[in-house]
Amino acid sequence: MKHRAYLEMEDSGELYEALRVEAGREIPRTEVKIEWFQGKLKMKIRAEDLHALRAALNSYLRWINLGYEVMEVIEDGRA
Repeated sequence: MKHRAYLEMEDSGELYEALRVEAGREIPRTEVKIEWFQGKLKMKIRAEDLHALRAALNSYLRWINLGYEVMEVIEDGRA
């Protein structure tokens, strides 16, 4: 049985570009697809088991959070 998670968020293309690079990395027992469609970042994560799904979700959520933090620092520097 395959396990799946879907994430969709409105954001700038910078986050998409950063995560697209990470999607090329291999996370054991998972497949990740990232799309930019109509101003939204869409991610599909498929995993062979719940442990692999949890690991992939945790990785991507940390990278998303890091992306927001970096964008915030850049914006603060512009102000």
